[in-house]
Amino acid sequence: MKRFLLIGALALSTLGVSACGFTPLYARPGVESGLSGIETIAAEGRGGYLLREQLDDALAHRQGTPAAYKLSIAVNEQRFARGVRLDNVANRYELRMTVNWRLLDARTGSEVHKGSTDVSVTYDSADQPYAAIAAQQDGQERAATEAARKIQLDLATWLAGRKPA
Repeated sequence: MKRFLLIGALALSTLGVSACGFTPLYARPGVESGLSGIETIAAEGRGGYLLREQLDDALAHRQGTPAAYKLSIAVNEQRFARGVRLDNVANRYELRMTVNWRLLDARTGSEVHKGSTDVSVTYDSADQPYAAIAAQQDGQERAATEAARKIQLDLATWLAGRKPA
């Protein structure tokens, strides 16, 4: 009996959301085509390269097609020791990635939108040198993935709020 009540409540709540006029962000006119029209300009360094890769995937920019916008990014990474063992050697680190970005009109070069995104991830550091490097690189990849997700969401929100041209 509880199962039927739960299914009925779920069906009613789904019907209620669809009846209230809720439209997912990605389904709004101009958002998907607007995101795919953004070309990312890579920042220097490994973090900038990883972020550009993630943004290209997230924005679904098609190489070879003319871009309506260019996304210029500047990446700043800081690493802090957070966990210290009894012998005063750090075994846990925090990686903070700050991304300052500007969205430029591809034709005029004028700035149309800008923002700053902060991401913080932690990772363990092992005694073995290779494992420590691998852990740090994994932290960079996770930070770049999260920063790209936040930037994509900000850009989609901005595109959804614009008036159609």
